[in-house]
Amino acid sequence: MSLSKKGTFRIIDANFNRAKEGLRVCEDISRFIMDAGDLTKTYKGIRHQLTDCIRSLELKELVHARDIERDVGKTSTPAEARREKIEDIFYANSQRVKESIRVLEEFSKLFQKKTAQKLKEIRYKIYGLERKMVERF
Repeated sequence: MSLSKKGTFRIIDANFNRAKEGLRVCEDISRFIMDAGDLTKTYKGIRHQLTDCIRSLELKELVHARDIERDVGKTSTPAEARREKIEDIFYANSQRVKESIRVLEEFSKLFQKKTAQKLKEIRYKIYGLERKMVERF
Protein backbone atom coordinates (compact mmCIF):
# COMPACT_ATOMS: atom_id res chain seq x y z
CA MET A 1 0.00 0.00 0.00
CA SER A 2 1.43 3.40 -0.95
CA LEU A 3 2.25 5.91 1.77
CA SER A 4 -0.41 8.37 0.59
CA LYS A 5 -3.10 5.67 0.36
CA LYS A 6 -2.21 4.38 3.83
CA GLY A 7 -2.31 7.94 5.17
CA THR A 8 -5.68 8.52 3.55
CA PHE A 9 -7.04 5.30 5.05
CA ARG A 10 -5.69 6.36 8.47
CA ILE A 11 -7.51 9.70 8.13
CA ILE A 12 -10.76 7.97 7.21
CA ASP A 13 -10.39 5.38 9.97
CA ALA A 14 -9.63 7.97 12.68
CA ASN A 15 -12.49 10.24 11.65
CA PHE A 16 -14.94 7.36 11.34
CA ASN A 17 -14.10 6.29 14.90
CA ARG A 18 -14.25 9.87 16.16
CA ALA A 19 -17.65 10.48 14.53
CA LYS A 20 -19.14 7.22 15.84
CA GLU A 21 -17.88 7.91 19.36
CA GLY A 22 -19.26 11.45 19.33
CA LEU A 23 -22.60 10.26 17.99
CA ARG A 24 -22.81 7.69 20.78
CA VAL A 25 -22.16 10.36 23.44
CA CYS A 26 -24.88 12.59 21.95
CA GLU A 27 -27.22 9.62 21.66
CA ASP A 28 -26.68 8.70 25.31
CA ILE A 29 -27.37 12.28 26.42
CA SER A 30 -30.63 12.30 24.45
CA ARG A 31 -31.55 8.86 25.79
CA PHE A 32 -30.52 8.83 29.44
CA ILE A 33 -30.55 12.51 30.40
CA MET A 34 -33.22 14.03 28.19
CA ASP A 35 -35.43 10.93 27.80
CA ALA A 36 -35.95 12.03 24.20
CA GLY A 37 -36.91 8.88 22.33
CA ASP A 38 -37.30 10.65 19.00
CA LEU A 39 -33.82 12.20 19.12
CA THR A 40 -32.27 8.99 20.41
CA LYS A 41 -33.77 7.07 17.50
CA THR A 42 -32.43 9.67 15.05
CA TYR A 43 -28.90 9.53 16.49
CA LYS A 44 -28.94 5.74 16.34
CA GLY A 45 -30.13 5.83 12.74
CA ILE A 46 -27.38 8.26 11.77
CA ARG A 47 -24.74 6.03 13.40
CA HIS A 48 -25.97 3.13 11.28
CA GLN A 49 -26.06 5.27 8.11
CA LEU A 50 -22.49 6.36 8.77
CA THR A 51 -21.38 2.75 9.19
CA ASP A 52 -23.07 1.82 5.91
CA CYS A 53 -21.27 4.67 4.12
CA ILE A 54 -17.86 3.67 5.43
CA ARG A 55 -18.46 -0.01 4.67
CA SER A 56 -18.45 0.97 1.02
CA LEU A 57 -14.84 2.21 1.42
CA GLU A 58 -12.85 -0.97 2.06
CA LEU A 59 -13.34 -1.22 5.84
CA LYS A 60 -10.77 -4.00 6.17
CA GLU A 61 -8.09 -1.81 4.59
CA LEU A 62 -8.97 1.07 6.89
CA VAL A 63 -8.38 -1.03 9.99
CA HIS A 64 -5.23 -2.53 8.46
CA ALA A 65 -3.80 0.97 7.93
CA ARG A 66 -4.42 1.94 11.58
CA ASP A 67 -1.15 2.82 13.38
CA ILE A 68 -1.99 3.93 16.91
CA GLU A 69 1.50 3.35 18.26
CA ARG A 70 3.08 5.94 15.94
CA ASP A 71 0.19 8.42 15.84
CA VAL A 72 1.77 11.81 16.50
CA GLY A 73 -1.57 13.42 17.38
CA LYS A 74 -2.95 11.14 20.08
CA THR A 75 -2.18 13.45 23.01
CA SER A 76 -5.03 15.28 24.72
CA THR A 77 -5.36 19.01 25.18
CA PRO A 78 -6.30 20.66 28.51
CA ALA A 79 -9.59 21.83 26.94
CA GLU A 80 -10.64 18.19 26.49
CA ALA A 81 -10.57 17.70 30.26
CA ARG A 82 -12.78 20.73 31.00
CA ARG A 83 -16.46 19.97 31.01
CA GLU A 84 -18.66 21.71 33.56
CA LYS A 85 -22.17 20.86 32.34
CA ILE A 86 -23.92 18.26 30.25
CA GLU A 87 -24.34 20.94 27.59
CA ASP A 88 -20.53 21.26 27.39
CA ILE A 89 -20.20 17.53 26.80
CA PHE A 90 -22.92 17.63 24.18
CA TYR A 91 -21.47 20.66 22.38
CA ALA A 92 -17.93 19.23 22.30
CA ASN A 93 -19.13 15.94 20.89
CA SER A 94 -21.52 17.52 18.42
CA GLN A 95 -18.65 19.61 17.04
CA ARG A 96 -16.43 16.53 16.89
CA VAL A 97 -19.09 14.69 14.89
CA LYS A 98 -19.60 17.50 12.37
CA GLU A 99 -15.87 18.03 11.85
CA SER A 100 -15.19 14.32 11.46
CA ILE A 101 -18.01 13.80 8.99
CA ARG A 102 -16.73 16.73 6.93
CA VAL A 103 -13.27 15.12 6.80
CA LEU A 104 -14.85 11.80 5.79
CA GLU A 105 -16.84 13.57 3.11
CA GLU A 106 -13.75 15.22 1.63
CA PHE A 107 -11.52 12.14 1.62
CA SER A 108 -14.22 9.77 0.39
CA LYS A 109 -14.31 11.86 -2.80
CA LEU A 110 -11.03 10.13 -3.67
CA PHE A 111 -12.83 6.78 -3.76
CA GLN A 112 -16.57 7.16 -4.25
CA LYS A 113 -18.33 10.43 -4.98
CA LYS A 114 -21.68 8.82 -4.16
CA THR A 115 -20.45 8.09 -0.63
CA ALA A 116 -19.26 11.69 -0.30
CA GLN A 117 -22.76 12.90 -1.17
CA LYS A 118 -24.33 10.58 1.42
CA LEU A 119 -21.90 11.89 4.03
CA LYS A 120 -22.85 15.45 3.17
CA GLU A 121 -26.50 14.55 3.71
CA ILE A 122 -25.63 13.01 7.08
CA ARG A 123 -23.71 16.16 8.06
CA TYR A 124 -26.75 18.30 7.34
CA LYS A 125 -28.94 15.94 9.39
CA ILE A 126 -26.53 16.48 12.27
CA TYR A 127 -26.89 20.27 11.95
CA GLY A 128 -30.65 19.95 12.32
CA LEU A 129 -30.43 17.39 15.10
CA GLU A 130 -28.02 19.58 17.04
CA ARG A 131 -30.53 22.45 16.86
CA LYS A 132 -33.31 20.21 18.19
CA MET A 133 -31.13 19.07 21.09
CA VAL A 134 -30.13 22.62 22.03
CA GLU A 135 -33.78 23.72 21.98
CA ARG A 136 -34.54 21.08 24.63
CA PHE A 137 -31.71 21.93 27.04
